[in-house]
Amino acid sequence: MKNWHVDDVMTTSVVTVPEEAPYRAVVDLLIRHRLSAVPVVDDFQRVTGVVSEADLLRKIEYAGDEKPRLFEGRRRRGERVKADARTAADLMSVPPVTVLKGTPIPAAARLMEREGVKRLPVIDDLGRLVGIVSRGDLLKVHLRPDDDIRRDVEEGILRIYLAENVLTVKATVADGLVTLKGHVDRWSTADIAKRLTRQIAGVVDVVDELEYDYDDSNVLGTGIAYGIA
Repeated sequence: MKNWHVDDVMTTSVVTVPEEAPYRAVVDLLIRHRLSAVPVVDDFQRVTGVVSEADLLRKIEYAGDEKPRLFEGRRRRGERVKADARTAADLMSVPPVTVLKGTPIPAAARLMEREGVKRLPVIDDLGRLVGIVSRGDLLKVHLRPDDDIRRDVEEGILRIYLAENVLTVKATVADGLVTLKGHVDRWSTADIAKRLTRQIAGVVDVVDELEYDYDDSNVLGTGIAYGIA
């Protein structure tokens, strides 16, 4: 069963700007490529920051407003500095929100949500840019064919974790919805199958129609007790 990472869905041809790129060059680049943000890289292709449309708009927002206001907060002062910026190095937001190559897709999705960003530069262990992944890219896992998902369930879960019951359990998949049907020895076996199936890339949900002989839920409590998150 394949574990999907950002490497599997990222774009490797990334539009970037150098730190010394002039303000107008960055504006032109975003408009020409229809982007809302662009990574800033140094001479070694290491990501040093990100310039977004919001960063660029500070020059318009504070146009003609030369004097800072009394008791102005730190965020407003930072925005005012960007209004006077002339290069990408002065405009960019730092530190950049990036993700390491090999990061699982769910972890990348949680990082995007937590940081409130729409895309993540993907870097290697040395901080060098190797790709970029967007929210739309992460959703590509849900375009996987149903047959591929079913094969993952059968080979990666049923034959490994339900080896003794593999002949009595059947998995069907329709539009990413997995139905597990059949007979197993105990509740915990059915629960493990359901939990692991839900973690397969492209699975929308799991319908549990498994029957079991012995209910050991009171003994084990939850899946955490036997190592399934």
